[in-house]
Amino acid sequence: MAPALSIHEPRVLAADTIVGDKVVSTKNEDLGTIRHLMIDLEKGRIAYAVLSFGGFLGMGDKLFAIPWSAFGLDAPAHTFILNIDQEKLQNAPGFDQDNWPNMADQAWGNSVADYYGTASYLG
Repeated sequence: MAPALSIHEPRVLAADTIVGDKVVSTKNEDLGTIRHLMIDLEKGRIAYAVLSFGGFLGMGDKLFAIPWSAFGLDAPAHTFILNIDQEKLQNAPGFDQDNWPNMADQAWGNSVADYYGTASYLG
């Protein structure tokens, strides 16, 4: 589970300041960058961050939908933190740019939440 925001961290950020931010493990392993933020329009919140890992200059990279609640934040470094190592991320359910999952599918959402150890976003 992601660490709670401390009082010194921002509570509101512009989406364009998050996209492109680096993601690291709790062991400081490079896990990629945040490529997209998936917004739940009905609830008015971020549902998932799409993490890009591997590849070169965005080519051949694997994408992962990670529940927003799984991330911690290192605000001064503009870096997000996941409690997962590179090997587990490489084996995570992912997708490529041309084959996105149905993020509204409850079974898919539950499996993603289980993998990252978060509560299911979809309930």
